[in-house]
Amino acid sequence: MKKVLSIILGGGAGTRLYPLTKLRAKPAVPVAGKYRLIDIPVSNCINSEIFKIYVLTQFNSASLNRHIARTYNFTGFSDGFVEVLAAQQTPENPNWFQGTADAVRQYLWLMEEWDAEEYLILSGDHLYRMDYRLFIQRHRETGADITLSVIPIDERRASDFGLMKIDDSGRVIDFSEKPKGDALIKMRVDTSVLGLTKEQAQLQPYIASMGIYVFKKDVLFKLLRESIERTDFGKEIIPDASKDYNVQAYLFDDYWEDIGTIDAFYHANLELTRQPQPPFSFYDEQAPIYTRARYLPPSKLLDCHITEAIIGEGCILKNCRIQHSVLGVRSRIESGCIIEESLLMGADFYQPYVERQCSLEKGDIPVGIGTDTIIRRAIVDKNARIGHDVKIINKDNVQEADRESQGFYIRSGIVVVLKNAVIPDGTII
Repeated sequence: MKKVLSIILGGGAGTRLYPLTKLRAKPAVPVAGKYRLIDIPVSNCINSEIFKIYVLTQFNSASLNRHIARTYNFTGFSDGFVEVLAAQQTPENPNWFQGTADAVRQYLWLMEEWDAEEYLILSGDHLYRMDYRLFIQRHRETGADITLSVIPIDERRASDFGLMKIDDSGRVIDFSEKPKGDALIKMRVDTSVLGLTKEQAQLQPYIASMGIYVFKKDVLFKLLRESIERTDFGKEIIPDASKDYNVQAYLFDDYWEDIGTIDAFYHANLELTRQPQPPFSFYDEQAPIYTRARYLPPSKLLDCHITEAIIGEGCILKNCRIQHSVLGVRSRIESGCIIEESLLMGADFYQPYVERQCSLEKGDIPVGIGTDTIIRRAIVDKNARIGHDVKIINKDNVQEADRESQGFYIRSGIVVVLKNAVIPDGTII
């Protein structure tokens, strides 16, 4: 794997995840109580013995830079690194990244300095665990110029994805973006060619791209330099290349979730609490997910009733009820609270006891969830100050709303409380 260079695409403005991306890049969005989205692909690379990793980004990248600098520091005995490359103006190109392919194109001058034979291109907003060594091994064995990682899909969900058609050798010969009707039927393939059993192949006769690619170095450089007007890998570069190059499919038959929307992000987090077996586990010692070491104390639970929940480190919970929820690091829940089917991201700091008492005496609201508050089916971003006797329950079942001045949005019926928001005592949402 020493000849592999990994490029993680940090995405654009993250509009589908807004307001979680209001103050941070999409890969820096917290997930599962203590991690960030970028930790998933970086950890997969490290576990696959790929140690040269670039992260391309252009929006709100300060917190992402800080997280990566604090987390991924390889020793001086290795040439490994995890480095953020932000969009920049140069005399040759004064523009921002115009798409996934253009982002890589603008940094080819830097990447060609490395003695790499394959370039692994990953997305920064997916939740999955994958051994890229098997992926790259398949790429080498088939002599492919480009290999795409694909997931098998059943007919019910097939129209939501960009689909591919393969021949008997696994070579990709056709692409179709979210086809329906007859166009969908034409995209059926024999997925047993890629390793599924006959029974599975009948249930899942379609394959969809995961947005994960391996390129031979010379092929990537040639395609990007010859077609400057093409800016996206999945929609332009790869479909056009399939006519003249050997483009292969690699089947990934395990849990994979694109969590690029508020709805998908919310459900993927809450699924982690499912019993007896969540679809994705952070408890795999053979392939751990890494993140920043914070050296926080254990969580303190005082007379609480908790079912199906994940509680991050350093939390203080008093006489409350937590059900089917995820609580991030340094979460503080006061007595009488009920938290149901919610994701609380916690806080970046502890408020000293004296400061909290002074806030309460002056009528200000300290960081955390105040007494007798009910939060149901919501996402509460970091450092939020939620007062006493607040009800965040979407009582009118609103599906979409922008209430930034009041400290929250509603997306797909899920209330999203902004980072650093202040929700006054007695508020009902």
